[in-house]
Amino acid sequence: MGYKFSLVLSRKITDDESVTLKEAIRGSALFDDDTLPTNADVPVTKIELDDTVSPSLSEAIESALEAVKTVPELGVPGLSVPAQPAGATAEDAAEVSADVVEAEAEVVDEAARA
Repeated sequence: MGYKFSLVLSRKITDDESVTLKEAIRGSALFDDDTLPTNADVPVTKIELDDTVSPSLSEAIESALEAVKTVPELGVPGLSVPAQPAGATAEDAAEVSADVVEAEAEVVDEAARA
């Protein structure tokens, strides 16, 4: 599971532009038709992102915004970020636990030698 958020683009994109964005975006991206939040008469594209590569939410968002810049005359008038899971993942926690156990074993060994 990665960092999930969505971008509302400034206009509806073409198929070629969606290919360009898919190549530039980290993680998975789902494209959907939408309307501009401030004017329902303006058709735009919305991208639902799930970035499993970036180490932080801020880096995931920055990366996605940089990807949008690869398409000329395209902007991001809307960003939506739902609540994100707190804390480390189970895999991260297991890695930290293993490091702590290893460090404690080294301390015990040094104390026994003293």
